[in-house]
Amino acid sequence: MVTLNRIYTSTGDDGSTALGDGQRRPKFDARVEAYGTVDETNAVIGLVRLHLADDKAADNLLARVQNDLFDLGADLCTPPSPATKDRLRIIEAQASALEAAIDLFNAPLAPLKSFVLPGGTPAAAYLHQARTVCRRAERLMTALAQTPGESVGAPALKYINRLSDLLFVLARHANGTSGDVLWVPGQNR
Repeated sequence: MVTLNRIYTSTGDDGSTALGDGQRRPKFDARVEAYGTVDETNAVIGLVRLHLADDKAADNLLARVQNDLFDLGADLCTPPSPATKDRLRIIEAQASALEAAIDLFNAPLAPLKSFVLPGGTPAAAYLHQARTVCRRAERLMTALAQTPGESVGAPALKYINRLSDLLFVLARHANGTSGDVLWVPGQNR
């Protein structure tokens, strides 16, 4: 369990931060960028949840996702090594749970005949924002995984990929009967 007695430590005043294994890295390090963007995704999901008071199923799902995102941050902030093998890691079951939720929320939606523009209800607009931040986290995690001397677990990469899909489906769900805002190619020519 985490105990936070002091909020500031002054150890990062030099532009570095500690990873979960004790290493110090610059705050612009690729690993720090990746888990920082996962945290940003979580913050946007917090905004989404402000607009889901009447949709308990989606709100409860996103509460679980927010907790998973902290797991993902813990996973990313501790580079895999023999010394950290027992640390918290994203597991396949977490990605599978997202797939089940995608199927559940997507089933009643009409098939798309065009790309969706971000917008619609406030919840849908924030879900699209969360989706784009999530995609940025995925790009950063993928780049980190391909950096020599670094690695990211396959379940973590799968989880972040599925999460952006879930956020897209939930945005469509949030637009409900008001419908998606669809792209009309060349509309303003």
